[in-house]
Amino acid sequence: MKVLFIGDIVGKAGRKAVREGVPDLVSKLKIDFVIANAENAAGGFGITKSVGEELFSLGIDVLTSGNHIWDKKEAVNYIPKENRLLRPANYPAEVPGAGSIVMKTAAGEKIAILNVSGRVFMNQLDCPFKTAEKELPILKEQTNVIIVDFHAEATSEKSAFGWFLDGTASAVVGTHTHVQTADEKILPKGTAFISDVGMTGPADSIIGVKKEQIINKFLTGIPCRFETARAEPLLSCVVLEINPKTGTSTSIQRLQLTFP
Repeated sequence: MKVLFIGDIVGKAGRKAVREGVPDLVSKLKIDFVIANAENAAGGFGITKSVGEELFSLGIDVLTSGNHIWDKKEAVNYIPKENRLLRPANYPAEVPGAGSIVMKTAAGEKIAILNVSGRVFMNQLDCPFKTAEKELPILKEQTNVIIVDFHAEATSEKSAFGWFLDGTASAVVGTHTHVQTADEKILPKGTAFISDVGMTGPADSIIGVKKEQIINKFLTGIPCRFETARAEPLLSCVVLEINPKTGTSTSIQRLQLTFP
């Protein structure tokens, strides 16, 4: 089974990168399932129903998220109605939406997706380690193929989380920092890992935001309203090859593509 995981989609440039790149990648690489983190897909902050529907129409099967999922107010009403849009599973149980889903590929093979948020330099949610430890056996009852989006800031926490789930999850894929890391690997017990897939958004930017705004904040310390940059689209992703019977990964390949 081949799974395409797309890093944090940021604004119009990110959606354009998906539109321009995903259909071709799916065709050329014979991708069976597509997952993308979309918490910044609407104007760089949050997600809306129209943006979610646009991304699903472009061939994405499941959308994950993170700490920005609630930045657009309508997400609170949208997420309970769209089970393919996940929020981190370690939010309180009363929060709308779900943190995991089990779906089928076109070939009929089951795949589970779990979304979890880190806590280092992040909002203090329930323990991601304990949450995964609770959720994974439930998902295992339906399929051995489990992809975990670990939405976290600190590389140390991400690395620890990957090793913690080695042999339990098929892949632990990091999101949130918008910077693709070069540490992709298959861990000893068959779990694919990368600290961060990177950003799918405006290439000529500082993590998706207009450069001058970020630089000015560092120079002055004065808060300002961040705006998504307008630049050529960058698509950051990884391709996972997974044995559907055992749930172990055989390869992980990171890609970055730009579009004029």
